[in-house]
Amino acid sequence: MQWRRHATGLAFSCVFVVSYFTNKFVLSVLKFTYPTLFQGWQTLIGGALLLLSGKLGWVEMSHISSSAALSWLPGSLLFVGNIYAGSRALSRIDIPFFFTLQNSSHVVSFIIAKVVHREKAQWLKFVSISLMLLSAINLPLYDPQFDHSGYQWAVCHVLCVGAYKVFKVHSKSGNLSDLQQQCINYVFSVLLLSIAAHPTGDLMGALEFPSLQSHTFHCGCCASAVLGFVLLLVTVKLKSGFSLEHFGVWIFLSKVTAMCLSPLVFSMDFNAPSLLCVVISHLGEALLVYAERDS
Repeated sequence: MQWRRHATGLAFSCVFVVSYFTNKFVLSVLKFTYPTLFQGWQTLIGGALLLLSGKLGWVEMSHISSSAALSWLPGSLLFVGNIYAGSRALSRIDIPFFFTLQNSSHVVSFIIAKVVHREKAQWLKFVSISLMLLSAINLPLYDPQFDHSGYQWAVCHVLCVGAYKVFKVHSKSGNLSDLQQQCINYVFSVLLLSIAAHPTGDLMGALEFPSLQSHTFHCGCCASAVLGFVLLLVTVKLKSGFSLEHFGVWIFLSKVTAMCLSPLVFSMDFNAPSLLCVVISHLGEALLVYAERDS
């Protein structure tokens, strides 16, 4: 049983790394910076595969009531903000820096939980949160490829991710499984992003995209959509087999792996201060994982 759990964890790490690398390739290398279309495609394929898997009995997908779906809509709105702003940011920011900024979503969750839900936090968690916040604040000052727009979108991404985490924990839709929640997210995302494709200019811009007929582009888009769905399944499997603390450990290890391998795959420019920000942020994340296990 133990080796099966570790195999699931390793599978999660592999899919996590390859999924992020594929998205980064399409967004940065091929420069397909049209998130309403890119994320709309991903959520369309993900939703279709999830519904098909439920019909075939490969995953457990019970009926979702209209009241439960409506109560989850604020979470779906945050999910759309998360993937839209995340795509914008990832297209302009290197993966190690992106994860460093993304870590500050723990700060957002911490503040919301503290102010709105009056949750108490131990001092070790406060220290870890402070390390991640200081790293995110200082990173733009030392990033040799600082992109103002990329960091603005990263802030939007961080706010949505942090708020989504709290909403997921405190939502009144507690009877919805992770797959049901994601199914609602997929459907809502497809509807909202398809409506937004023309007003944002993404639809007309994509028609003039130089690599629109490229097989590399088609393969990259297909791979990103399928990998996103597989990552969802592996994530649900991993969460069911491990405690939340162990799940946090696997996420941390997956991010560290992606950061270590990304310079071998993508062209990056960094210096000692920016690298120090990355290291301190993830030391803070490791401390947070330890603090949550200890609690």
